[in-house]
Amino acid sequence: MESPPIRRALISVSDKLGLAGFAKGLVSAGVEVFSTGGTRRHLEAEGIAVRDVSDYTGFPEMMDGRLKTLHPKVHGGILCRHDNPEDLKALAEHGILTFELVVVNLYPFETTIARGGVTEAEAIEQIDIGGPTMVRAAAKNFAFTTIATHPEQYSAILDQITAHGATTYELRRQLAADAFAHTARYDQAIAAYFAGLRAEDEFPGAISLTLRRKAVLRYGENPHQKAALYAKKDAPAANLVSALQLHGKELSYNNLLDLDSALAIVRGLAAPAASVIKHNNPCGAAVAGTLAEALKSAMAGDPLSAFGSVLGLNRTVDGATAEVLTEPGLFVEAIVAPDFDDEALEILTTRPKWKANVRLMKVGNLQQPPERWQFRWIEGGALMQEADVQPDREDQWQVVTGARPADAVMDDLRFAWAIVRHVKSNAIAICKDGMLLGAGAGQMSRVDSVEIAIQKAGQRVEGSVLASDAFFPFPDSIERAAAAGVKAVIQPGGSKKDDEVVAACNRLGLVMVFTGTRHFKH
Repeated sequence: MESPPIRRALISVSDKLGLAGFAKGLVSAGVEVFSTGGTRRHLEAEGIAVRDVSDYTGFPEMMDGRLKTLHPKVHGGILCRHDNPEDLKALAEHGILTFELVVVNLYPFETTIARGGVTEAEAIEQIDIGGPTMVRAAAKNFAFTTIATHPEQYSAILDQITAHGATTYELRRQLAADAFAHTARYDQAIAAYFAGLRAEDEFPGAISLTLRRKAVLRYGENPHQKAALYAKKDAPAANLVSALQLHGKELSYNNLLDLDSALAIVRGLAAPAASVIKHNNPCGAAVAGTLAEALKSAMAGDPLSAFGSVLGLNRTVDGATAEVLTEPGLFVEAIVAPDFDDEALEILTTRPKWKANVRLMKVGNLQQPPERWQFRWIEGGALMQEADVQPDREDQWQVVTGARPADAVMDDLRFAWAIVRHVKSNAIAICKDGMLLGAGAGQMSRVDSVEIAIQKAGQRVEGSVLASDAFFPFPDSIERAAAAGVKAVIQPGGSKKDDEVVAACNRLGLVMVFTGTRHFKH
C-alpha cells in the first residue's frame, strides 16, 4: 500500500537536541504529538501542544518512571499493519490510536558509566526498557511506521512530511536499519559493562565493537581495493575520525593511516613539535622553541622522502609556520594539527599550489588521553592489547657504560627514544639537536636498520645519538654506529650478550643507556 499519512507522533527522548524545532514543524504539518515525562515537560515549556501518554492510556507512570509506555494502547498503535483488516478491527474494538511516527532515543547509559565513580545501582537505573521496546516495534513495522532515533534524522523526516504528509518506504527502511543498529549498540554497551564487572582481569570473555560508517573512501591501499571509514562512539576527542577538515580534497585510506601516525608522534612531545610521515614511517621529526622552527628541522631530516608526505603538528598552526609550508620545492599531501589560526588559513588556502588540494585537519585538544586498547585484525579474529602510549619511567633508566651523557646528549637520547617507538621494527632512530636525522625501519636484521639510518643521516651523523626499539643481539651494530660518528646509544637491554655490547661501547667511547622497556611496532 501507499505510505500512510502521519497523523500522530509519539516522542520520548533523552537527548533533546533539536527536538523543539522538530516538534514545532510536526505540529505545523498537522501532526498530533504524544509524549511522556521529561520530554512532555520540555515540549510544553517550548509552547508546543502535547498530549500526555498517561492520559491516553488511562494508566499513570509509576515505579519512578520505570513503567510509562509498556502498554497495549502504545504498542498496538505502533505495530498496527495498516493493510491488515484484523489489526484495524482490533484497534477499533479497544480504542487504540495509530502512531505513524515514533521519536525515541535511549537513557544515557554509556554517558553515565563513562563519568566514572558510578555505582552499580546508578548504572542499572540508566538501562532503558520501554525505549528499546518502542524502537524495535516501530523498526519492525517500518512498512507503516517511521522511527527516528537521532537528531540528525529530523530534517529529512520533516521535509518529507511537510511536502507529502508522509515518509517514503525507502526512508523508513533506512531509519529502521539505523534503529536496530542503535539498540544493538546500546545492548552491547550494557553487556560490556556487566562483563567488566565480573571479569577477573581487564580482558572480558566477549567483546562487541560497534562502528558507524562515516565515509566511503575512493579506494583502499590500492585502486582495486574498496574501502570505507568507520567511527567509534567513545573515541578520544583528538583523532582523525572526528577531526574537522578545514580545506582540501577528500582524504584517502593511506592519508588517514599516515595522519594517524603523524598525530601519535607529536601527541607525545611536550615542546613544539613536527612529524613527517611517509608510507607510515617517520622520515622527519623535530622539537624546537617554535612550531615553525620544529617544522623546518623536521622537513630537513630527509627532504627527499618528505616530498609528498603528511605532517603532524602539536600546536595551532600560525602564520610563521604556514610560511614555512609554502616555501618553494615543498609538497605535502595533508596536515593534522590542533587548529589553524586565521593567518595560517589565509596563507594555506590562497597560495596557488595549496588552494586546491592540501588537506588541513583540525583535531582539537591533544591533551585528551589516547586510546588505551588497541585491536589488530587477523584472519579469523582479532588481537587485543594495551596500546604502547604510556611515557617511559626515566627513573628506571640506567647508564651502563663508564662514559656518562652530558645534559645536551641526554636531551637527544630522550627525544630519540620518544621517536623510535613510532618506527616499524626493527627500528633505529639517529637524532641530534632535537631532530631526526635518519630512521631504519622494518628490516629483518637490526644491523641493516642501523646501516639505513646511518645512510639517511649522512655526514650529520657525527656527534649524534642512536635509539633502538629492542636490544642488540650482537656488538656489530655498535661497532658500525661508532665508526660512523654516533656518540651515545639508548636501548632496552635484555640480551644474553648485553655484556659484550656494553664492553664494545666502553672500548669505543660510547655512552649507553638501558631503559628496560621494549617498543616493538609491527
